[in-house]
Amino acid sequence: MKFKQVLLAAALTLGASAYAQTKWDLPAAYPASNFHTENLMQFAADVDKATAGKLKITVHANASLFKAPEIKRAVQQGQAQAGEILLVNFENENPLFGLDGVPFLATGYADSMKLYRAQKPALEKLLATQNMRLLYTVAWPPQGIYANKTLNSAADMKGLKWRAYSPATAKIAELVGAQPVTVQAAELSQALATGVVDSYMSSGSTGYDSKTYEHIKNWYNTQAWLPKNAIIVNAAAFGALDKPTQDAVLKAAADAETRGWKLSEEKNGWYVEQLKAKGMNIVQPTAQLNADLKKVGATMLNDWLAKAGPDGKAAVDAYRK
Repeated sequence: MKFKQVLLAAALTLGASAYAQTKWDLPAAYPASNFHTENLMQFAADVDKATAGKLKITVHANASLFKAPEIKRAVQQGQAQAGEILLVNFENENPLFGLDGVPFLATGYADSMKLYRAQKPALEKLLATQNMRLLYTVAWPPQGIYANKTLNSAADMKGLKWRAYSPATAKIAELVGAQPVTVQAAELSQALATGVVDSYMSSGSTGYDSKTYEHIKNWYNTQAWLPKNAIIVNAAAFGALDKPTQDAVLKAAADAETRGWKLSEEKNGWYVEQLKAKGMNIVQPTAQLNADLKKVGATMLNDWLAKAGPDGKAAVDAYRK
């Protein structure tokens, strides 16, 4: 009888090892209610279903596992198997990460997708040198300016306490004479409430999630750029998966990219309506403000091209074809 029990235990152990479950952590910087996070949760669920539970991905929302600036390094070093990053946050590390943060280069969803396709080969090449690979990207809705002050021209932006969350947004502050203050998304509500910042440039989504309408009453719909979140994976972690599981991840990622871009465009109008319903003025910028901001964009593109080298120039040339 004892011998039979030993055999049964051995069989059960063999069965368990044949069905070894892999667990991934995926840190993200935005609230669970944000459409990017909802899309990530669907991606994780799709992977779970397609692999019959063989790969479990846990999404850690709202910077609960790593703060936004720490996520990329965590994935690169294998502290997390995958993660969601805002590409423009890493422009100081390599200009290629900041291409979609250049104001007025791509101002709508179709142009933004075209820019992504032009940028993607260089981006994949860059991530490969850092022990990572790109799974998918999703654009944020177009960026506008939140400010209580009336902005008729860029001169009116002088002296604003401006939230800077990326090199591009810090550069805009420098060019218009605002005071840049580094504040990440998870800290924005508190920074507004305490007066650390009184203005910033972002999408309707961020304004809604952070309840900016409680502190700021104007959103200038400048449609300046559509920055992208990228879902990245540690190359070794991906390489350790068997081929069917890898294929399932890539398929779920392709679906998440298509779904996420569509969701972003649909949500854009919804977020703007919600801001309006909460008492925010949706302001179309004056011709002068638009002209001034386009000059800022031209300066930043020239600066970007000077830093970005052949791969950067090739991406912009491909986009402009």
